[in-house]
Amino acid sequence: MKIYTRTGDAGQTGVIGGRVDKDDARVEAYGTVDELNCFLGQAMGFMAAKRELYTDLLADMLQVQHELFDCGHDLAVLKQEARPYKVNAGMVDNLETWIDKYDAETPDITRFILPGGSQVSSALHVCRTVCRRAERRVVTLARTQPINEEVRRYLNRLSDLFFTIARTANHREGESDVEYVRSGEVFRRK
Repeated sequence: MKIYTRTGDAGQTGVIGGRVDKDDARVEAYGTVDELNCFLGQAMGFMAAKRELYTDLLADMLQVQHELFDCGHDLAVLKQEARPYKVNAGMVDNLETWIDKYDAETPDITRFILPGGSQVSSALHVCRTVCRRAERRVVTLARTQPINEEVRRYLNRLSDLFFTIARTANHREGESDVEYVRSGEVFRRK
């Protein structure tokens, strides 16, 4: 099988149910999800270097990588009749379960947290911000074209998970989160 097809040389690409311009809002949305998946792979590479601290997170993040492919699939569907959606409410519920589980490991926070700390935490904060951008691209797409609404919910919750596990990574590695000190307390204690 050849990697190149030459079918996109004129500036269009195939999606499920047709062809669109490569700068179409749909392509921008699933392309940003793909970018997020790449950054998550990088973060997982950093975790693998300290596997004993991250065995559970590595397994969970591998599942997230598969689910991000599912998000990309659903975003590439022009009409739902072309192929059934893959992302569902149960996937969002699972993210919430993980958020609660990993949040329980970390100390209470009252202020915003600056990105950083350990290498793993820093990489997960990059994932969080790329995830938020992917969510914004999906919001833009949904203004003009039909989408699986569960993808938007999934990405919204996933960015919360990345924030939580970035803090978990710092905690597991003995790094303190750096609070943003130029504001008052914004979070309630648990």
